[in-house]
Amino acid sequence: MKNPFQFYTRLNSTELLGVTASNLTELLEGIKNVSGSSIYHHTHRFLQQHHFLSPEPPNDFAYWIGSVLQEDKLGEQLAAVDIVQFKKIADLRREVISIIETHLKKAKSVRVAPEGEEFHFMKSITFIMPTPYVAHSLEEFYTILEKVSVHSIYFHIFEARLRLEKGDNDFSEWLGQHLDEHGLAAQIAKLDPYTQTLEDLRKTLCRIVKARIDGKNK
Repeated sequence: MKNPFQFYTRLNSTELLGVTASNLTELLEGIKNVSGSSIYHHTHRFLQQHHFLSPEPPNDFAYWIGSVLQEDKLGEQLAAVDIVQFKKIADLRREVISIIETHLKKAKSVRVAPEGEEFHFMKSITFIMPTPYVAHSLEEFYTILEKVSVHSIYFHIFEARLRLEKGDNDFSEWLGQHLDEHGLAAQIAKLDPYTQTLEDLRKTLCRIVKARIDGKNK
């Protein structure tokens, strides 16, 4: 096969940017100016580090605004942002900015975080590495999917689509373009991976792929 699927995995390192916020105005300024990798980190950190939790906790902005600034309504608004609908970090950034700006226009005062509880902007530095696993067929893809690490699944489902702005996850892209499995690719693309743990997501992917293999063999 000319274009087999190479499974990759990733390791993350977190870097402090030296940018802090003690109130909403400063937080907004930071969100406008930090790198896209910082926005990605603060909206997807729980998915990366706590992949056994479902549903996932809110993004860092929502958590800090609600728990530290005690701006419960605004925190809930940001927590309710449907991350899965955004295919680009820039669009997600604009949505967060719009929600905070709308709140500030109506706010009578700006609350300040207690000393020591300021928001610290960070970013994720990702190291991408090939695994020993390469799939040449749908059957091989299924076998590898059962045993590859959840970090690999995270990379190909979440990171490729949003941080790398591919527009689609790697699995669907390969299945459709190189195996002509357009129906299967569409099924995987329609999944909402944000509502499951990564282990549950693996099981769902395996079930869908296995059903397709069984269907072909009938």
